[in-house]
Amino acid sequence: MRNVLRRIGVIAAGTALVGGALSVTPASADNTVDVQLLNITDFHGYLRPPTAGQGGSIPAGDGSPVTVGGAAYLATHIKGLRSGHANSVLFSSGDNFAGWPFEVDAFQDEPTIEVLNKLGVRFSAMGNHELDVAPDFLVKHMEQGRCFGTVGVDSCFTDSTGRRFHGADFDFQSGNIVSARTGRPIVDPYRIEWFRGAGGKRVPVGFITTTVEGSVTNSTSYQPGLRALDQARTINRYSEELKRQGVEAIVLNVHEGGSPKFPLTAGYNDCDGVFGPVFDLAKKVTPEVDAIVTGDWHWRFNCSVPDPAGNPRPIVEAGNHGAVINEIDLSLDPKTGEVLRDRTRSVNHAVTRDVAPDPEVQRIVDYWAARGEERYATPLAVQTGSFTRTPNAAGESTAADLYADVQYWNAQRTSAGKADLALIAARPVKGSYAVRGDLPYAKGSHPADADGRILFGESWNAYGYGNPVLTVSVKGRQLDAILEQQWQKQPDGSVRFAPFAVSRNVSYGYDPARPVGDRVSPRDVRINGRPLDPARTYRVAALAYTVIGADGYGAFTGYTDPVRNGPDHETFVEYLRAHKKIAPAPLNRVRVKG
Repeated sequence: MRNVLRRIGVIAAGTALVGGALSVTPASADNTVDVQLLNITDFHGYLRPPTAGQGGSIPAGDGSPVTVGGAAYLATHIKGLRSGHANSVLFSSGDNFAGWPFEVDAFQDEPTIEVLNKLGVRFSAMGNHELDVAPDFLVKHMEQGRCFGTVGVDSCFTDSTGRRFHGADFDFQSGNIVSARTGRPIVDPYRIEWFRGAGGKRVPVGFITTTVEGSVTNSTSYQPGLRALDQARTINRYSEELKRQGVEAIVLNVHEGGSPKFPLTAGYNDCDGVFGPVFDLAKKVTPEVDAIVTGDWHWRFNCSVPDPAGNPRPIVEAGNHGAVINEIDLSLDPKTGEVLRDRTRSVNHAVTRDVAPDPEVQRIVDYWAARGEERYATPLAVQTGSFTRTPNAAGESTAADLYADVQYWNAQRTSAGKADLALIAARPVKGSYAVRGDLPYAKGSHPADADGRILFGESWNAYGYGNPVLTVSVKGRQLDAILEQQWQKQPDGSVRFAPFAVSRNVSYGYDPARPVGDRVSPRDVRINGRPLDPARTYRVAALAYTVIGADGYGAFTGYTDPVRNGPDHETFVEYLRAHKKIAPAPLNRVRVKG
């Protein structure tokens, strides 16, 4: 059967790519077992229709935008695509949760699981964001529904049916993210699904999963107790294992990235100049793998790429935030179980909003939106004055000092995480701002607010971006170098000041007249009243984003003994629950000399 060639692109190594939907004629007449694979990826808890800036408008490929997304519309499209298919399976390529919308984020992403259960997701890759809390959180809470903390306050919230959260009706897979202690995968490496043909013959399809190798050291998913194995070797190993079990049809469900050359204008079925790690990975993956479904980079493409044996196989990504559904139709030989590659069809479908939203899913979405509004308005603590990001002459602010104290408090709660001091980038060199908002004393616009009252939602929006606080070891001389990196020379010769805030047990002075790199003297730094000792090892609490250098402070490089503490948003909520009245501290931690 002849494939229809729509576009040809070239990746870095020069491999020719064929993009667009692969043409196929019905195969039922010759008694093949026909299987429909439906995939979504990087949903991130976007239950409500995303705005254009959140991915709610994507290019169609002809220059026109398409308005997409929303869980209720997604449900309608999935039902329509499944209609008439006896063998259909819906799965995800990861990053289902760690949702950014407040109504899911503030409820431990349990709303996302309720929606995915309703959609009928059968299984999912473990994306990097599935590790944003802990491996135990993924397995014991998200999969098994075990509660932690106070039920209804910290976890196991009541869902839209009036029942307590029970976990996912599906499970997660990844073969290459393993325990650093045992070397074993923390979830199953693959899954086998069985499909029945017209004559009653059941044929298996194996789904192998791996996760982007940087997951264990990414800022949000930083997990010191895990390590990542090489994806290609892992995939080829489990492919052989499946073959020994008699599984001939194999699909790779990988959380790894790729992109078209011009992602902002490429249509969702384009394959123009695609590149990225998933295409590099595909060159190393055994030809026994018949299709590669991916995620992570939040882009859309639909390609057919020759495998190492020269046979075409699809490599696809369905965007993010519920905007696109990928459909791959496989024809299996009922005698051998092999995929008939020349009959494979792949197409990306836009989740348009010109259909009726599914009423059952819409009810779930509306329920959690209302719960989110209630939670936002929950009072947490009172304040005696305003906390603002406005810096004084030394670069110190009441808001940044408060958040540094929160990190220090967070780190002190476990013996392994105890820190000598805490640092937070108040205005980082690059990347995201953890010091996101002020906490004014005066009543805000929300009806539930009052003078001096801190609402749950206000705290959530003021500090953090879903990062854990790490406690790491650095020598005193390295800590001095970290403080010196607050001043960085720019290409135009100017000096940018990117100040750190320090916890209340720290003070230091700096001389702006001295050269960059020599403005802080160790003898002017006091930690718990004692001068900085260049030879001593200090335990520093800082957000992972800063520790790994994403903020632009490279002097943390070489840190040792990392311990993961609580995540930023939740930690601030807990801090305010434990400190019912807070007052701005005097701005005396940093002084300008001279």
